[in-house]
Amino acid sequence: MPSIARLLFASLVVSALAGCATPPPADDPEAVAEFNETNDPLEPTNRVFYKVNEAIDTYALKPAAQAYRFVTPQSVRDGIHNVLVNLTTPVLLTNDIAQGKPRRAGDTTMRFLINTTVGVAGIFDVASDWGYPAHDTDFGVTLALWGVPAGPFLFLPVLGPSDPRDAVGFGVNIAMDPFTWVGQGEIVTALNWSRFVVSALDARERVLDTVDQIKKTALDPYATFRSLYRQHREAQIEETRNDNRTTIPVWFPQAAAAAGTPENP
Repeated sequence: MPSIARLLFASLVVSALAGCATPPPADDPEAVAEFNETNDPLEPTNRVFYKVNEAIDTYALKPAAQAYRFVTPQSVRDGIHNVLVNLTTPVLLTNDIAQGKPRRAGDTTMRFLINTTVGVAGIFDVASDWGYPAHDTDFGVTLALWGVPAGPFLFLPVLGPSDPRDAVGFGVNIAMDPFTWVGQGEIVTALNWSRFVVSALDARERVLDTVDQIKKTALDPYATFRSLYRQHREAQIEETRNDNRTTIPVWFPQAAAAAGTPENP
């Protein structure tokens, strides 16, 4: 698994570097406006990869996700998802710290401690009920907060919508994950592959209905996915940038007083 991760990261970097294309001539304002709006200079190549991904999804990933939904009750799927999220804590915590977000880092730490113990190895999200809400971040967001530009749009094989910044961020996330470099042997390899497969099934199952709806209604699904991806990433980056909460948990008396709400409503 670690060697595969390194090869994947290398391919992402190559794809990211390939994304540097020359804008159209300045004397063609319409072309320049379209170029700036889409920032997709590799669109022909990206669309080829989109079709490749569509074939993989149609004949493999989507049917597997549908079967997973059919045979696994919702409550069990939720528990599996919670465990997978709990396993990403080291990567999440590292990015919280790198982003200079102490409250988020504190929430991440407390969520791991609570959900791993009271939540039975992360199956139940007890921490959210105890005042430690979940949040999502990655090294792509960290790079954005450090001022690194996103670069042109990329549609990467298997991984889907991305950009050079997020592609590099994906590779760094893999490198930061303890499962990438801790442990050896057949058992560890089997556990890594199991986590990889289950994570893919979980991620695809959770967007089955949304993706189907987009493909049914969008005139150009590729352009729609491109737009939605950018909107999601920009919103995630802005949410993280503006999250400057104090280190007082939301359930603490001082937090209630600062918010002007009664401690015992």
